Amino acid sequence: MNKTELVNAIAEKSGLGKAEAKRALDAALEAVSEALASDDKVALIGFGTFSVANKEERTGINPRTKEAITIPARKVIKFKPGSELNDKVK
Repeated sequence: MNKTELVNAIAEKSGLGKAEAKRALDAALEAVSEALASDDKVALIGFGTFSVANKEERTGINPRTKEAITIPARKVIKFKPGSELNDKVK
């Protein structure tokens, strides 16, 4: 499902127009992005939790040259599905 299909599904299930559904989806995604950018956690009960994790600097190997390289520390976004979502997928 792409964004257009998601907007259409939201419009159909909520009774909103497509333009209103797109604005609602964009606003929700922006709110989640802003929360994650400020290292907050976003918990949607029954759906799942988005969070930010810190990955430490580590040593890796360049597959072409087999030389050791340093992989810098970075932040990654994690998603842990909720139990209701897991039950629907099974």
